[in-house]
Amino acid sequence: MSDWLVVGLGNPGPRYANTRHNVGRMVVEALAHEASASFASSALKRYDAAVTRISPAGLGVPSAQAGKCVLLESRTFMNESGVAVAKAVSFYGLKPENVIVVHDELDLDFGRLKMKFGGGDNGHNGLKSIRAHLHTGDFYRLRFGVGRPPGHQDPADFVLSGFNKQELKDLDTEVQRAADAVVALMNLGLADAQNRFNS
Repeated sequence: MSDWLVVGLGNPGPRYANTRHNVGRMVVEALAHEASASFASSALKRYDAAVTRISPAGLGVPSAQAGKCVLLESRTFMNESGVAVAKAVSFYGLKPENVIVVHDELDLDFGRLKMKFGGGDNGHNGLKSIRAHLHTGDFYRLRFGVGRPPGHQDPADFVLSGFNKQELKDLDTEVQRAADAVVALMNLGLADAQNRFNS
């Protein structure tokens, strides 16, 4: 199997931990929990990484067919995410086409998922930074819907706010579904994973 880098976008620190902008990090943390993998800090490389294996038997399951799966959280803020991603791609000897970036998406209702390969950044500063530092947009994206801001609220303020009561009730389930979508993408390929999880 191929080796993979799965990046959960967000901002570091407890202030941002439970905000909409950090849903990508929540998904990567769910994957690490599933694999019983721990994050190790690398201040010089600007990220925390949990290294595990991916195989048809599942994430973290030993197998002769297994490839490496690096789960990554940037130690930078969102708009500098590309610094950490580029360093990890270089350190682990990966190509951009083996990178999966999980991020929040304003244009999708809460919990809806969309997977794609390549494309622009649609105004998302994390994607913009990654595209700039990898010098390409040819990587996978899993867009996790967080919905549009109510009324005239600034989108920048909205994504840095917490989830509402109804969303919080469903958040763990939706994060796990997104984690399952990442595993399906690595194991089954884009078309099959889209058929199963795109909504």
